[in-house]
Amino acid sequence: MTTTPSATLTDVHDMVVAHRAFRREFRLVPGLVRSVRPGDTARAAVIAGHARMIVTGLHLHHTSEDLLLWPKLLERCPPDAELVERMEAQHERVHDAIERIGPALDRWEAEARPAVSEEVASAFEALHGALVEHLDEEEREILPLAARHLSQQEWDELGEHGVKDMRKKDLPIMFGAVAEEATPEERAALFAVVPLPVRLLLRTVFAWQYRRYVKKVRAA
Repeated sequence: MTTTPSATLTDVHDMVVAHRAFRREFRLVPGLVRSVRPGDTARAAVIAGHARMIVTGLHLHHTSEDLLLWPKLLERCPPDAELVERMEAQHERVHDAIERIGPALDRWEAEARPAVSEEVASAFEALHGALVEHLDEEEREILPLAARHLSQQEWDELGEHGVKDMRKKDLPIMFGAVAEEATPEERAALFAVVPLPVRLLLRTVFAWQYRRYVKKVRAA
């Protein structure tokens, strides 16, 4: 059994920064969907593509926790098994909400009909509500446990697992989304874990790419 000594807590704050991006993006989607003019399938395609990307990012984030976080916590702090099991159940509710979105999002992208727009927007509002409930409790209850019971290497593997399965073209956009509201100290920590050549790209070419992407997605 590998645990982190209580005197040397693992730094788990990067998850708080990532959660901030998920809260923001899923909060914005319903308004973006409702702002699309009836029949404007070109604009609907932009928003639908963005929605699918952040849904995929969330799915990969949760899959990493399912595989690499919950089993370790269940093994190492059994008195908190009920809490971990509640986190797993919340993941299932979020996953179910995502499953309901998929078909409606496909229809909306193809037609951009007002009735389907409302269906998609309402579905994302339901997803956002379930997600925020989960993220709030995870930050309040799970992160302190992870800081005590996982090593830094084990924690870092959690983030690496999600990134490796993401489409390469989406990585700069997802990094930019996480860095958007990061403090200078948080942003420095994000940059510190990537190789120098990639760091330079993230500060220049990829930063420009993200600004252009956000302008296109959030255009009024």
